[in-house]
Amino acid sequence: MLHIYCINNGVTKDFPKGVSLSEIYKGLELEMPYGAIAARVNNEVEGLALRLYRHKDVEFIDITSDDGMRMYVRSLTFIFMKAMNEMFPGEEVRFENAISRGYYCRANRPLTDEQVGHIRNRMRQIVESDIPFKRVECHTRDAKDVFERIGRKDKVRLLETYTYLYTSYYELDGYVDSYYNGLVPSTGYIKLFEIERFADGVLLRVPNKERPTQLEDKVPQDKLQEIFEERLQWHQKMGVETIGDFNKGVSSGFGIDLVNVSEVLQERRLSTIADQIHERGARVVLIAGPSSSGKTTFSKRLSVQLLACGLRPYAISLDDFFVNRTETPRKPDGDYDFESIYSIDLPYFNATLTRILAGEEVELPYYNFVKGEREFKGNRLKLTPQMVLVIEGTHALNPMLTQQVPDSEKFRIYVSALTSIKLDYHNYISTSDNRLLRRMLRDAKYRGYSAVETIQRWPSVRKGEEEWIFPYQENADVMFNSSLFYELAVIRTHAEPILRAVPQNIKEYSEARRLLRILEYIVPLQDDELPPTSVVREFLGGSSFKY
Repeated sequence: MLHIYCINNGVTKDFPKGVSLSEIYKGLELEMPYGAIAARVNNEVEGLALRLYRHKDVEFIDITSDDGMRMYVRSLTFIFMKAMNEMFPGEEVRFENAISRGYYCRANRPLTDEQVGHIRNRMRQIVESDIPFKRVECHTRDAKDVFERIGRKDKVRLLETYTYLYTSYYELDGYVDSYYNGLVPSTGYIKLFEIERFADGVLLRVPNKERPTQLEDKVPQDKLQEIFEERLQWHQKMGVETIGDFNKGVSSGFGIDLVNVSEVLQERRLSTIADQIHERGARVVLIAGPSSSGKTTFSKRLSVQLLACGLRPYAISLDDFFVNRTETPRKPDGDYDFESIYSIDLPYFNATLTRILAGEEVELPYYNFVKGEREFKGNRLKLTPQMVLVIEGTHALNPMLTQQVPDSEKFRIYVSALTSIKLDYHNYISTSDNRLLRRMLRDAKYRGYSAVETIQRWPSVRKGEEEWIFPYQENADVMFNSSLFYELAVIRTHAEPILRAVPQNIKEYSEARRLLRILEYIVPLQDDELPPTSVVREFLGGSSFKY
């Protein structure tokens, strides 16, 4: 018999060897309102179909967890792909990105409403039939042969550069696909979804993580979609749409070429934005973005481009306009809420900015973070005709921050890692994972934080972004994509030892293992020849800018 310790209820119970996680869940009679969708086994996320043969600690998770939602989306993707394959056998379908709180995918042809309706109905039939997802573990060479036979060249390219001896794929009622983390046991676990036409493809809509009985509300993100289309065109011109493509390029000796082209494309975009600011005659440039978006490096590189346009950029930090510590708003748990816009002295900031734009000479504040108080050290500013204020910060696009400044005098920029290269056509890497890895490296190098501490803080960071940053991103005049399609190859070299240092006996281990699994598919690149102005240098070190 196996001794299974359940973290959910603190109970240890014996089960026969070979018992599945779903059978353990039933045997424990846990009360989970939305049911279990996966489990952490010794702090590693597994599908409920997994059978156990040794003593384990088990924690069941539902769709309200990040890991549970990811497994739900992967399983729903598989159901969609099976329905698509039945209607259009052999059709190449690409899952491009998360947008409008759903998942955008496109085929080689535009779909009509009638066709989307047929796909939706077939997906519901598959769900109602409660068909099991079957996992096949095999030699990597054999998996490559399977996908070669069915014409999935994207997966073949990835597996050709995968360095592990064994891998796995899944089968659903005769349809084969691969997903690089677990799936739910069967299609009947997918309770709620919707698909609809979107751009030239379809949007796969999923439940709200906090309210799983309701679909996520759609959010218009037209400007973000333009960025996705632009990056897609870049990737296609480069012939680098997936990690498999990238790995092939690096293995063939073109790694540095991929780095240089990626950097040049970004610099051209920076130059265009600087020209737009100059042509408009804006006097205030507002730059916002989430954690580890690269907005600090962006603002410095933009300042160089503005100088080349004959302008004089002057940086103002929003941090210097924090309210005194005693007036900082609090979170429900009593901690200071530094992410809130009300941590900034809005009336004072607006008044100061208005006076500057009116031509007055103003003494700028300095915030003493040790004392938690605003101080003045004689730093005075008077705007000259060629001067442009460059204001970077979390809340720069929030209308409350600059409500007294006319729109004609502002140029608003949203900066983030907006896209990420796909593993293959059906498995994309989340941009939030990209930013988390960036932050992990920066925390380790400059702040002395371990990967465990970064992972612990990340949910709170993400919650602040959802509340204070993402709702205002479409207010931007332009968006800047700070991601570089080579960067995960460079990050891998630095991140792997940090992630491997996370011990198995803590819950953060599951997140570290998930990130490591992603990185294992990417051929690593050294950072020796990265330019000193690269946004990646903000997180790795070696930048020519001072932070």
